[in-house]
Amino acid sequence: MNGFQTFWNGLDWTILMDMLVSIIPALVCITLHELAHGFVAWRMGDDTAKLAGRLTLNPIKHIDIMGLIMMIVFRFGWAKPVPINMEKFKNPKMGMALCAAAGPICNVLLCGLLLLVYGFLFLPLTRIGTQWAFIVLQTVEVTAYLSLALAVFNILPISPLDGSKVLFSFLKPHQYSKLMRYERYGMVILIVLMITNILDNPLSAITAWLYERLFFLAEMTFSIAQKIF
Repeated sequence: MNGFQTFWNGLDWTILMDMLVSIIPALVCITLHELAHGFVAWRMGDDTAKLAGRLTLNPIKHIDIMGLIMMIVFRFGWAKPVPINMEKFKNPKMGMALCAAAGPICNVLLCGLLLLVYGFLFLPLTRIGTQWAFIVLQTVEVTAYLSLALAVFNILPISPLDGSKVLFSFLKPHQYSKLMRYERYGMVILIVLMITNILDNPLSAITAWLYERLFFLAEMTFSIAQKIF
């Protein structure tokens, strides 16, 4: 027993903690992002995502390995697209636009909610002062920022990102057909843009600016926490 205790105390938990702070936020963000797509589609009459088992909080159902790696490394990435049959919508183009927009909107709302939580927990967790308390606080903050970054990234009008689907929904049929010819090259273009860091600076700047604008939510709940704790 003493030998096990010595072994346990001697373990370096830094790597595990770093993994938790990197991977958990990414999984939360992509899961809710894709769930939002599928849920809105289902509510509008398309049960394709539901039948495919994508209306779930199970992150394994939504993971795209390359997109997850991109999120962890570059803070921008994607998940496995939720299957949507736009022909089941009463208004296919509008339905597709709303479903596409649901993901980024969900991420912005999640960012706002987590900032409220972050501000409220900041005082009690820093007073506790343990390593795990700081990890919880850091995880909440990283998830908030990553969720906003995912929203910003996905509004780019490059297939298969959500911004392209919103854009396509407003095009005339012949324009839509022309753009669809190049859709298969979208993923290659995205990976090249990410690896070469062409998108990194502008996307990071936009995300940081929006995050600063939303941080008043954390300041608001921090003020409330000061009165309670």
